[in-house]
Amino acid sequence: MNLTSPREVMALLESGGIRPNKVLGQNFLIDRNILDAIVAVAELSSADVAIEVGPGLGVLTEQLMARCAKVVAIEKDAGLHQILERRWGGDPRLELIHADALDVDLASRFAAGATRLVSNLPYSVGVRVVVDAATCEAAPAVMVVLLQKEVAERFVAGPGTSDMGAVSIWLQQRYDIALVKTVKPSCFHPRPEVVSAVVKLVRHERFPLDAAARAALQALTKAAFLHRRKQLAASLRDAPGGLAREAAFTRRALAACGASETARAEELSVEQWIGLSAAWHGIALDRREVGAVDSGVDGGVRQSSV
Repeated sequence: MNLTSPREVMALLESGGIRPNKVLGQNFLIDRNILDAIVAVAELSSADVAIEVGPGLGVLTEQLMARCAKVVAIEKDAGLHQILERRWGGDPRLELIHADALDVDLASRFAAGATRLVSNLPYSVGVRVVVDAATCEAAPAVMVVLLQKEVAERFVAGPGTSDMGAVSIWLQQRYDIALVKTVKPSCFHPRPEVVSAVVKLVRHERFPLDAAARAALQALTKAAFLHRRKQLAASLRDAPGGLAREAAFTRRALAACGASETARAEELSVEQWIGLSAAWHGIALDRREVGAVDSGVDGGVRQSSV
């Protein structure tokens, strides 16, 4: 069976009474070159345990099973799950889970030894799946995912760009990220209305934070990007969740981490955000890890009215 053949894909879907669901972001990869590119950049070995979210008809699953010790495939659609079960049910190389990936405890899977996330992600859950995997304690060493190009550009965005956002910071704190390849709509059945991209994320240890410090960073950046056009000293005066601080405190904290006192959220680097979060929450950081960050900024805490 050639699952990169549009004719065979359509025939298989018809035989199972399946109509691709736009709400679920079901777009089946039918381009052999893109499939080969995903597998190549994932750098799989016979020792790897790969998690695949949204295996669909199994075009990528088949390649992962040929290279990995085990594949954990999570499929929400009942019809697609049945097709996968008929083809590979009982194969010890594959654990097939019929569930919404957002309801699966990915953290426990990685803690138990899964080493890779390799997926043509459903558009509807792509960002959430990657962020959940990247921010868990035992985050995978490598992730290779296919998703919307506009989302990929947010993942790789640097300071001072309009695509820089909270997700950029959360991911780059733990991963080096590269946009590997742009993928045209014609590479899928049915054709999506957007351009897609293959993205590779490789774990690094340049900014090691414990779970509490990561949660603090996420909370602050999420609040800061709610009003990205405002200067941080102004926008964070009314930050929700007990995060509000007087403008004078914010300006001192920005200066302490090497940022402009008039900076907006998108203008800070990941390193500067880590420093600002440390100052905000009174977290002591190792200077070898984050440069000249100083978490001992004094200033008044302002109670939020939100």
